[in-house]
Amino acid sequence: MSEPNIPQRAKLFIAIIFSSEEALAAVEKILLKKFGEIDFRSKTMPFVQTKQSSDMIRARYMVILSYRNLIRREDIVEIKLYTNRIEKRFSEKKIRMLNIDPGYLTLSNVFRATCKDYFHRAYLRKGVYLENEYRYVARRYQPWEWTTQDYHKPEHLYFFHELRRIYHNQIRG
Repeated sequence: MSEPNIPQRAKLFIAIIFSSEEALAAVEKILLKKFGEIDFRSKTMPFVQTKQSSDMIRARYMVILSYRNLIRREDIVEIKLYTNRIEKRFSEKKIRMLNIDPGYLTLSNVFRATCKDYFHRAYLRKGVYLENEYRYVARRYQPWEWTTQDYHKPEHLYFFHELRRIYHNQIRG
């Protein structure tokens, strides 16, 4: 019989899809107060939507932030619910001005939280699911067949490889 094993804390990241630099700056300030210091930030990347969501304006850019403070993996549920509340604050007439997707990185995987059920997502609690975006094999993160198209791009893979290096150094202490 195996014994329960509490996993090591994980590296929080938050992907923000946006059109307005002003909204992005305001959200970054809110997230900074909640999660602490940002220790790595992606370049602003073009965002290409494969499917337009009817409750969101057409976003053109994406940025991914990571935070110095590590999280307990189970905290991703409350983090996702918190980011959903921020999205609602930045909505006009039920149309979201931005999309905020938190997730976490481990040495072997990258997970993203969502509130949408699908065959490849694990249900956690309170309406939050977890999707595995990458697995670490042969010294690199590899996307799955269901990984969103933006996460297949070299700039995303670069971000997560660098974030893994930061995380590895951080947990080695």
